[in-house]
Amino acid sequence: MAIEAILRSMADIRAPSVPDDRLDGWTRIEGTTETLFALPTMRVRGHTLVYEDGPLREALRAADDALDMPWRFFFATRLAFRPPLAPGIGTASVLPTVTTELRRSFASDLEDRGFRAVERGRNQRMRTDTGDRARLTKYTARYAVERRDSDHDIAIEGWVAIWTRRGGFRIAGGAYPTQGFAALCESAGVDPDDPNAYREELLGLLRAVE
Repeated sequence: MAIEAILRSMADIRAPSVPDDRLDGWTRIEGTTETLFALPTMRVRGHTLVYEDGPLREALRAADDALDMPWRFFFATRLAFRPPLAPGIGTASVLPTVTTELRRSFASDLEDRGFRAVERGRNQRMRTDTGDRARLTKYTARYAVERRDSDHDIAIEGWVAIWTRRGGFRIAGGAYPTQGFAALCESAGVDPDDPNAYREELLGLLRAVE
């Protein structure tokens, strides 16, 4: 019975939705359902999809194995509570706690990916494509690249958003390189895009999540 209950709890967290036309050039690299953190009276579980810019990674990896990493990534998560929120307790009552845990978890994820000097920046509001109001937080970090003939210190910018959708929570975020990345790409013979284009594409993906 315990195993059956666990399987049911995993199966009933549907994956977040991201329109296919927004994922051109993005490669799905992960799909998980797991307990993200615990509150005093419940566990918060999430179904998460993770994508990376596959063509960019492949181009840099072909130039130098030392550059083999997901330089641009994007994730989307649908949250569920176990046990479910009691009647009369809305998402607004747990939003501050969930937001705090989300920000902590995102910063930790950046560090796990090898980024250093991770710092939280400004908060702002954003409207999703479905009209929901999201809380958006900026992060900055650095990433050191050591190559045979040169070293590069790359600036990283990340964003993470949280909002309520039909009585539940959606979380989406990602990161991309900024200062120093163009020089790295040029040294590898790869044409980079403008960091502003990276930012706009990421924010567009965040707005598109349902």
